Amino acid sequence: MLYAFELSGEHEELPAAEVFACLKIEGLDFRPHTKVDQCLVVEIAGKEENVEKILTGPITDRLAMTHHILKVAGITENTPEAILRLAEAFDSSGHIREGQSFVVRAKRIKHHVDFPGELLERKIGGCIYRKGFRANLKNPDVEFRVILSEKAVFGTLISSIDRSAYEARTPQNKPFFHPGVLMPRVARALINLSGIKPGELILDPFCGTAGILVEAGLVGARVIGVDAQKKLVMGARMNLEAFKLDYALMEGDACRMPFKEATMDAVVTDPPYGRSAAILAESLEELYSCALNEIQRVLKPGGIAVVVSDKAAMEYGEKAGLKVLEIYAQRVHRSLTRTITIFQKDNFSEKK
Repeated sequence: MLYAFELSGEHEELPAAEVFACLKIEGLDFRPHTKVDQCLVVEIAGKEENVEKILTGPITDRLAMTHHILKVAGITENTPEAILRLAEAFDSSGHIREGQSFVVRAKRIKHHVDFPGELLERKIGGCIYRKGFRANLKNPDVEFRVILSEKAVFGTLISSIDRSAYEARTPQNKPFFHPGVLMPRVARALINLSGIKPGELILDPFCGTAGILVEAGLVGARVIGVDAQKKLVMGARMNLEAFKLDYALMEGDACRMPFKEATMDAVVTDPPYGRSAAILAESLEELYSCALNEIQRVLKPGGIAVVVSDKAAMEYGEKAGLKVLEIYAQRVHRSLTRTITIFQKDNFSEKK
């Protein structure tokens, strides 16, 4: 069965990568089908009822860079004529039942559409009405959506992500605030990219005010944070307590952490960078080098480390014996572009 993820437009690659990571976390058998601007279509194998239970439950609860999840009824060229032919011909079974009402919503993506979506909604609605179903614009049982991108993706809404919950957790709304931290949606996406599962242990060796740890705790992970500044450790404790999360925090040096080898399931961290960074090491380069050595040491074989920096951390991670899986760039403002590097420790415990 095909399912479409209506993606946010805040990054070209991260939203789709987050979807793939969450599907893997839940153990679903899937393969990519179609990727267009702000929409990812995935073929997922398995019993439909079981698949949709996961898509409307655990995955909806984890995703940060997706707006909606659809069960796909068809994909066609992005022209009114092709879309209406699809709406006339699609098999309504599995999408709407006898006696249910419906509404049609069209989502226009950027510059890919030069015709009015409202007129298309009415015409598609007419096609569905002629199949024997009644429209209800205010309180429908089923919402049909058509995503108008390089192609048109047509389907029924099965789940929506409550992105307002992330806005409620913005740094300024937490008990302790410190500037320069990641926004909750980005922090959650990075947690998902780490592949961490409920009950597993995740470390942030530069935890700051615990923005990353809060998002990890909210998906059920066990969290450990380290920071060199006592004030930030105290602030991190306040923020974690506000969300009633289980945690362990300590003031300490990310280059000399008191953990045994191969004890962490994942590491996600946003180390200090830029001219204002307060560090214990003699230089930022030394800090990256020794911290990535420590991350490699404490990470379990096969574990993922997600590291944010204002320069590629790739060379330091590779020297530490970590394999680079992906690198993403995220422009913050004119003078700052974050580099998000996804590392994996190989299945041999010895450093290369």
